[in-house]
Amino acid sequence: MFKEAKKRKVILDCDPGHDDAVAIMLAAQAPNLELLGISTVAGNQTLAKTTCNALHVVQHLNLNVPVYEGCGRPLVREQAIIADDIHGETGLDGPKFAPLSRQKEQKHAVLWIIETLMAAQDPITVVTCGPMTNLALAMRLEPKIVDKIETFVFMGGSYQLGNVSPAAEFNILADAEAAHIVFSAGWSQLVMVGLDVTRQCLVLPEVLDRMDKIPTKAGRLFVDLMKFFNASQKATFGWAGGPLHDPLTVGWLMDPSLLELKHVHATVDIQHGESYGRTNCDVLNYLKQEANLYVATGVDVPRYWDLLERTLSSYPEEN
Repeated sequence: MFKEAKKRKVILDCDPGHDDAVAIMLAAQAPNLELLGISTVAGNQTLAKTTCNALHVVQHLNLNVPVYEGCGRPLVREQAIIADDIHGETGLDGPKFAPLSRQKEQKHAVLWIIETLMAAQDPITVVTCGPMTNLALAMRLEPKIVDKIETFVFMGGSYQLGNVSPAAEFNILADAEAAHIVFSAGWSQLVMVGLDVTRQCLVLPEVLDRMDKIPTKAGRLFVDLMKFFNASQKATFGWAGGPLHDPLTVGWLMDPSLLELKHVHATVDIQHGESYGRTNCDVLNYLKQEANLYVATGVDVPRYWDLLERTLSSYPEEN
């Protein structure tokens, strides 16, 4: 279905966030990916905090990856929605980071995304793990970037239940108009990794114990992140382990056998009613409309943990 490449060039757009931080850890170390840069957006916390968090992760792990700051509010609504109940005051509560010396790039993320894509000789893969504001605005400024993107994979949405309303998932609700722009762009390879599969990937105590045995700085960071994340998820949803949402997008790029995909017609509800932000996926093909999105319907959870363990183990050991 999808073209295989030895080394995919990847742009990672995110709003770190505990699970976003793990997505960065995977993308930067994946043997078949080349992480070109990280762009940040307001989401799990304010833009200043999500950018700071991305910089902390790349500095802590000594990653040679530039960080570009993007949009601090949605395209239409006046106020950004944040998830401080899940991610804490900083957006990355739990780990103790050294004082920040790494700096963000001067160029705005939207301009960097456009310039990178338009200058590319080969198609690029784009991953979004937060609201889609940066990518939607880039598409409006330069529609030609759509043809430069080989695959657009995002964590967001659900064809079943939401997590910030009965209908809507956080990343989509946070900027539903941006998601509508992305869904309507005519992609050939738009892949939705939603709550339907990520909620099956709970970092249960046995998973945390397993990763705690990894003697690398990345392994330690993962455990420190997940201890806080698990506690907040239990307080909010009553789960024994937090769902590791965002890294599953990168995991699928590393190993496509992780997910079962179904080609469907999908839209985003932007009517500002009770179902605002819902991703309406016609999984049963009731409407007989042209499919525009591949939605993940199944996940190999043990394989996901194996991939995560291998990747965290491949980082340098702690001093």
